[in-house]
Amino acid sequence: METTEKKQIEGKAAGMSRRQFVSAAAATAATFTFVPRHVLGGQGNTPPSEKLNVAAIGAGGMGSGNTNACAAAGANIVALCDVDWDRASDTFKRFPNAKQYKDFRKMLDNEKSIEAVIVATPDHFHTVAAMAAMRRGKHVYVQKPLTRLVGEARALTEAARKYKVVTQMGNQGHSGDGVRDICEWIWAGVIGDVEEVHAWTNRPVWPQGIGRPSEVHEVPSTLDWDLWIGPSPMRPFNRCYLPFNWRGWWDFGGGALADMACHVLDPVFWALKLKYPTSVEASCTPVNEETFPSGSIVRYQFPAREGMPAVKVNWYDGGLKPARPKELEAARPLDQASSNVLFMGSKGVLRCGEYGDNPQLLPYDRMREFAKNKPAQTLKRITTSHEGNWIEACKTGGKATSDFEYSGPLTEMVTMGNLAIRPENVGKRLEWDGENMKVTNDAKADEYVHPHYRDGWSLEM
Repeated sequence: METTEKKQIEGKAAGMSRRQFVSAAAATAATFTFVPRHVLGGQGNTPPSEKLNVAAIGAGGMGSGNTNACAAAGANIVALCDVDWDRASDTFKRFPNAKQYKDFRKMLDNEKSIEAVIVATPDHFHTVAAMAAMRRGKHVYVQKPLTRLVGEARALTEAARKYKVVTQMGNQGHSGDGVRDICEWIWAGVIGDVEEVHAWTNRPVWPQGIGRPSEVHEVPSTLDWDLWIGPSPMRPFNRCYLPFNWRGWWDFGGGALADMACHVLDPVFWALKLKYPTSVEASCTPVNEETFPSGSIVRYQFPAREGMPAVKVNWYDGGLKPARPKELEAARPLDQASSNVLFMGSKGVLRCGEYGDNPQLLPYDRMREFAKNKPAQTLKRITTSHEGNWIEACKTGGKATSDFEYSGPLTEMVTMGNLAIRPENVGKRLEWDGENMKVTNDAKADEYVHPHYRDGWSLEM
């Protein structure tokens, strides 16, 4: 309550005991209908009114970590939803007072106290769950990739604007210092103009390039398979999909690119001020209608923008990598981490790890000299966890660091790469009109821009 009334109440506190102060504040509250939040908490304690009521859709796996981080940031976990209560059991035990659900729609309808929602399901469920929460006025934190398809990402971005809720995608590196260093160095011209980028990952670390299994397994008693399938086409249950390998299947995940590029290409997207590519093309190992290929190379072309030249962004996965830059000393390995980026500038090379961490100039001798005279920090550093940043923004009405205005277009870029990997599109150069979300030189490719959900599921905004 940043008002004159707040200042008056706080001013009175200096000349009275705590009992007198609370009494006076309560009397004032009768006039203004509420008591300042800090009054009722006590020094060092968080009053209940300061806590954001959070629910989780997807309480096992990554959802467990997100839920724990939100609780650590001061959130009140009021409800938990998971289609597999065995996988979610540890989280259920950790938050015994949270109501438990299998169907997120029932949870959102029944639990009126929910203010914000974590969505940490498999990728194919992200959009319908996040949209349902935003439509009810709930803030949302959605795991990466934000969506599985280009059109879904645009829909969530527009919904966030419409409902004016606080949003965050779970690409936690965006709250780190490394990505901010990279932006500041590139914007200061440290490596000159960047006209090409190479990024790669060791993923997939799950099966890809395989067909659908013919064997049908018994559905575990704790799992609602129909709800797990959600908006995707129904198929018989097989243990090969759970709990993690769904990432490799077209109907459920986004392969190595969607899994990792929202992390790995984040510093590229931000530092180079990218938005929509003008074209994308892919080459890969054998691909089929069921799973992503074992390895792929995707090449994006972006136009000149904001004083920066046109740039080509190259993505590699499945063990494929770019050529070793001549600026990298022979004694140093090409890989810094399991995923890596090389910014090829007209005045040098900059590299970093998976989340924009450990940025280095090449050759490394230059880094030693550069460390003595780095550009000034112009971007605010985040002092909370990525989830904590979202919780704080929800409570203050601010912006989270990777809100959908940023992460929506980032996800569109990533999912455009998967459009190029589709079996019928491999080897084709797809010309892209980003503003209108349209492949301009191949009408058939547009079929996979927008979602096609099974009966009973929709993307109602």
